[in-house]
Amino acid sequence: MGSPLVQQLLAWRAQALRAAQAAGISPQEVELLLRERLGWGSLERLLGRPPTVQGDPLAEVEELWRRRLTERIPLQYLLGRVEWAGLSLRVTPAVLIPRPETELLVEQASLWLRSNPLPPGSLFADLGTGSGAIVIALAQGHPQLQLLAVDVSPEALAVAAANVADYHLQERVKLLQGSWFAPLDPWRGRLRGLVSNPPYIPTGELAYLMPEVRLHEPRQALDGGEDGLVHLRLLIQKAPDYLAPNSFWAVEVMQGQAPWVVEQLQARGGYQQIQVHKDLAGIERVVSAHFVG
Repeated sequence: MGSPLVQQLLAWRAQALRAAQAAGISPQEVELLLRERLGWGSLERLLGRPPTVQGDPLAEVEELWRRRLTERIPLQYLLGRVEWAGLSLRVTPAVLIPRPETELLVEQASLWLRSNPLPPGSLFADLGTGSGAIVIALAQGHPQLQLLAVDVSPEALAVAAANVADYHLQERVKLLQGSWFAPLDPWRGRLRGLVSNPPYIPTGELAYLMPEVRLHEPRQALDGGEDGLVHLRLLIQKAPDYLAPNSFWAVEVMQGQAPWVVEQLQARGGYQQIQVHKDLAGIERVVSAHFVG
C-alpha cells in the first residue's frame, strides 16, 4: 500500500485531477507539478516510493495548485520553467511562454540552413526574442551562427540572458534592447537570416483570450494592433534593409494571416520561394521566404 505519505500524495493527486477536469485544465499539469516539485512521477508512484524532499512535501504543491486554479496563473510561471524543443528554459511573466507551434519556425530555419550552408560567423537575428527560446534552439543546432536577439523589454532580456547563460552561449548570442530593427543598424545589409514570433493578435481580440494568457502573459508580446498586422507589416517592409543577398526570412502568424503575409512579400519585392507551413493542428502558422536582394 505504500507509506502514509504515498497514500496522502495519491489522495491529493486524485483530488487535483478532478479539480483539473472541472476547471478545463490538462491533467498532465498535475503530473508535471508533482514531478517538478517533488520528483514524484509515474515510476515513483508505481513503486510506491515517497519523495525525498524534506519537511511537508505537499505544502508547496498544494499552494501552487491553489493559485493555478483560483488565479489561472500558467503552471510554467509558477514553476519558473518550461520544456520546449528539447530545452529547459526559464520563464517569468515578463515573457511569453514558448508554444509547441513556434518550434515550426526553428524547424524551417534549420531546413533552410541545411540546404544553404553558411560560413562560420554568419549572422541571424530574432526580433522580439522574449525568453530567447528561438535563438538558443538555433544556436544549439547550428554552431556556425552568431545570433542577435532583440527585445524592447529589459525584463524580457534579463530572462533571455539567464537562459543564454544556462546554455553557455554568451559568446554567440548578443542581446540587444530596443524596438524591432533599431538596435540592428550596425548590421545593416549583413544578416543572413531573420526570424520573429511577433505580436499578431488584433487588439480587439485580446479580451477574449483564455484567462491564462489574457491576465498573465505580457500584453506587448500579444498585441498586434487594430488589425493584428502592425508588426508583421514592419518585418516585411524593413527586413530588406538589413538582410544580405541570399538570406532567410520567416515569421510566425495567427490563423488567417498567412495569405496576407504572402501577398505583402510578393508586393515588396526581393523575396522568392515564399512558402506557408502548417502546424500539427493544420493551421497555417509560419511563412518563410528566401531573400535574394
